[in-house]
Amino acid sequence: MDRPTQFDVIISGGGMAGLTLALALGQSGLKVAAIDREAPAHQLDPVFDGRASAIALAGVRLFQGIGLWPHVAAHATPIDDIRITDRNSLLHVHFDHRALPAGQNAEPLGMMLENRHIRTGLQAALDACPQVTLFAPDSALNVTRGPARVEVTLASGQRLQAPLIVGAEGRNSSLRETAGIPVHDFPYDQIGIVVTAEHEKPHGNIAHERFLAGGPFAILPISGNRSSIVWTERTATAKALLSLDSRGFEAELQKRFGDFLGAVHVSGPRWSYPLTLHMVPRATDLRLALIGDAAHGIHPIAGQGLNLGLKDVAALAEAIVDAARIGQDLGSPDVLARYERWRRFDTVTLSFVTDLLNRLFMVEAAPLSLVRKLGLGLVNRLPAAKTLFMDHARGTMGDLPRLLRGEAL
Repeated sequence: MDRPTQFDVIISGGGMAGLTLALALGQSGLKVAAIDREAPAHQLDPVFDGRASAIALAGVRLFQGIGLWPHVAAHATPIDDIRITDRNSLLHVHFDHRALPAGQNAEPLGMMLENRHIRTGLQAALDACPQVTLFAPDSALNVTRGPARVEVTLASGQRLQAPLIVGAEGRNSSLRETAGIPVHDFPYDQIGIVVTAEHEKPHGNIAHERFLAGGPFAILPISGNRSSIVWTERTATAKALLSLDSRGFEAELQKRFGDFLGAVHVSGPRWSYPLTLHMVPRATDLRLALIGDAAHGIHPIAGQGLNLGLKDVAALAEAIVDAARIGQDLGSPDVLARYERWRRFDTVTLSFVTDLLNRLFMVEAAPLSLVRKLGLGLVNRLPAAKTLFMDHARGTMGDLPRLLRGEAL
């Protein structure tokens, strides 16, 4: 039998988080294997994933630091401002990046990128990175995590070995399941509807989030006179909306969108996703680390899902690369504990905050409605509170890994 091919790290899952980690490690000189069930051509098909992602400023710095940004920059749309409203109230909060302190206001709060462009950019960057080998379409038939190494047997018959395997397989991670790491699921009675909308007037690089009775309605600027709509509704309402013909669906969309950008038309298909909060008590096990949706899933209310995964990528990449530089075992308990400690507080906090905000803004009761209005009004009058919010939106707060600070690994 042929001897296994040796790698420094094996990544199971070729989604955006998994391939971003593969690129970060490969650019640092480590030999990486990435495994995914889907053929690259299928993932690059526009109908594979119609979503767009709000990439926080810290995530943009990560993309720049690993050589991905040149492959996606032409498709990026700046998020200069964010406007938040509650129901149909005239009161709104305007977060303007120009109001940030001098030296911080030259850059936008983040960038919007359609997921298909991120996937295409990752593939192009990986094609130019010989340190990364992509096994796709393929899958792990057997994974053995021992005291000294991990061995993976692929469906294609190839055998791989490394000191560490990373689970980046999404919410239904098989590595997480076989490791016996429990998942705590908290389903929302909500569905997220995602469409691309064309509108008559330019969006001015402003993102809007409207808190409606069924959930948040986000209008996110993308290239041209287009916006990505993330429309949250209660399950029964969402199913009724999705059953409408094009004219009926657009009429319902226009009601919630308003007319501030003129007439709105849906461009392309509709996507929908049931919304669930899911958390794990730990993101590591023997020679295993979980990243992205394999480790957590949050409500899209703040648009932080992918950014949370990018924080995982930056923290784990730094822990691995630092260990490699001093000759440490890349899958050792010390390396994994560093990653676990680094990410635990931020993950739990953001999960709790997004859950709380969603529940708070869905309640119709007059006392809570008054609290929301008072809160929005107070934030609008406190420049320090606005700056704090914008720092969170940019992902620039806390103990950041080097890549998120714009520094090289």
